[in-house]
Formats: sequence, C-alpha cells, structure tokens
Amino acid sequence: MKRALLWGSAAVTSVLITVLTSFPAAWLAPLIERKTGQHFTLADAQGTLWSGSGYLALINHSEISATPTTPTTSVSLIVPGRFEWTLSPWVLLGEVDARITNSQLLDHPLMVLGSWYRWQFGDFNLRLPASQLVLLGSPLNTLRPSGQMRLVAQSLMLISTPEGLEIHGAMQLNLTEIASALSPVKPLGNYRVEFEWQGKRAQLTLATLSGALQLKGSGALDNGHVHFSGLAWALPEQEPRLTNLLNLLGRRHQVENRNVFVIEFI
Repeated sequence: MKRALLWGSAAVTSVLITVLTSFPAAWLAPLIERKTGQHFTLADAQGTLWSGSGYLALINHSEISATPTTPTTSVSLIVPGRFEWTLSPWVLLGEVDARITNSQLLDHPLMVLGSWYRWQFGDFNLRLPASQLVLLGSPLNTLRPSGQMRLVAQSLMLISTPEGLEIHGAMQLNLTEIASALSPVKPLGNYRVEFEWQGKRAQLTLATLSGALQLKGSGALDNGHVHFSGLAWALPEQEPRLTNLLNLLGRRHQVENRNVFVIEFI
C-alpha cells in the first residue's frame, strides 16, 4: 500500500512538474488583457511562461459585427520589435524575478522584481518613433508627427489592484527632431514631457528645448484620458510658415504683440 502511494505521489509530482514547466506563453495574453481593461494584449506569443516572446498590441474593439451580439475585435502593434523574457520559477512562491529584452527598443535588458501584485522596474531607456503618437488620437493623428522619442524611467513601480494597474514614479519623454506632415518647417523642434505617476493618474508638463515651434503647458493623464492646457507660438522669422499649423493647434490670442495659440484637451 505504501509503495503504491509512493508511486502515485511520484506520478502526480511528475505530471505537475511537466505542466508547470510547459505553461504556454499564450496564456499570458488574457492576463494582460484583464489587467489593462481589455486595451492591450500579447500578440503572436511563442515559447513558455518561463522563456517566451511576443508583441505588445492594442486591442481595437469594433461596433460592426456579423451579428448584433458578437462585436468584432482586432489588434494592432503599438511598438515595434519583439519582446523576449525569462521568468524565474520562484514566481510560483510569489517572488517575481524577470528579464525582458527588445533589441529594437531597449538599450539594455529590463529587470523586473517583486511579487504577484507589485513589480519594481529597473532603469529603462525606451526608443520609439514619434509616429506612434497618432495612437493618442486628435489632433496628433491629423498632424502625423515624425521624429524620435525616448522614454526614460527609474525605479518605476506597478501595482495590481482589483480595479486595474497602478503606476508610481517619474517618467520623462524626450521628443527629438519632431516634424509634421502638415508643416513645411522641418524639424519643428525638440521637446520634453515630464510625468509624475500616482496610481492611475499622472501629472504632466511639456517644455520646449529648442526649435521654431515653441510649446509649453501642463495637464494630467487620468484613466487613459488626456487633460491638457498649454500655449504654442512660432519664432518670429518662422511664423508665416507655421500659421496654418498653429491654427490647427488652438485659438489665436495676442500677447505682448505676439500671436499665441491656446491648446486645450479636456
């Protein structure tokens, strides 16, 4: 009897180990979708939970469907490059230790430590084309920006709550050689956006580092919605060539004999 129990326990243990070591990476997709409120997913996932890869994608929900009760969905990649990761088996005991790479975006591997519900991100430097800004909607999808972006963060904390993900920490977005398909002036300038995250809300400030198009303002990201109030104006010698673009950005005002355009997103 004891021998049978031992053999049975060994068989069960063997099966559990086999299952645990072969968790498919695709199982992460519904988890990411649930934690991001059905906004993002893991596309073309390959490998296992412990060593896998995939693309970060935006879920597009369409109201057009074959039947009234079956909405259609599609996904579109929001960042280039394939993410690859390795995850320590200690996660089974509640301890997260992960390494993430993406040769197209990250200068060095991103280290993630923490628990099942709290993750501490190491320093990262993420490169993105400015064309990704069109995903934020109007008016950026009309302006069709180009150039380069670099997102920098140190000691960023993510916390999983029943209401979704919370972010805590500071981030900096540097926009370099930014241009617009609607402007003959190329580039328009170099800019910096500072983010201070507290949960699902981030305070943001925009400043111009250099360029013909001057921008400044402040606002907030709140549950994915942008609230922003700022000013835009052109250097005097470039104003005639930037008037059409400025009219798209906001309302014209005269401030000390200078044309200033008020930008507002509410």
